[in-house]
Amino acid sequence: MTDQEGRLSMFTKILVAIDGKDTSIKALMEAQRMALSNQGALRIVYVATEETDPKTSLKLLAQAKSAVGDGVTVDTRVLYTEAVYGVTGIVDALANGTREWGADLVVLGSSYRRALERWVIGSVAEQLFSKIDASVLVVRSQ
Repeated sequence: MTDQEGRLSMFTKILVAIDGKDTSIKALMEAQRMALSNQGALRIVYVATEETDPKTSLKLLAQAKSAVGDGVTVDTRVLYTEAVYGVTGIVDALANGTREWGADLVVLGSSYRRALERWVIGSVAEQLFSKIDASVLVVRSQ
């Protein structure tokens, strides 16, 4: 990413999506590292549906925020989608959250899917690429 003068610019608004799985924790730690090194702000988001227990999403966000520690400006948000839209709803919620906050980097954890499952269901990261202007960093489980 470059600024108007063509210099390399840093990511200063980093959005990270969590879901409680190990890969999202790895994504959170990578986002924290990048925010610290770039003196950036971090927004931690959780995508919830009407079936999600509100206490669960708020508890995950509070745990994630405390895991980040000092030295980074952090806020949290619950992004809502309807369960019937599955992966598409998650992608749309993340895309809207990214645009609304003006994030320049989105960090996601990647869960492994077999080829057929990936072809049928799709990948949140792959679908998100086409919906936002921000860069996307996918953190793998291994």
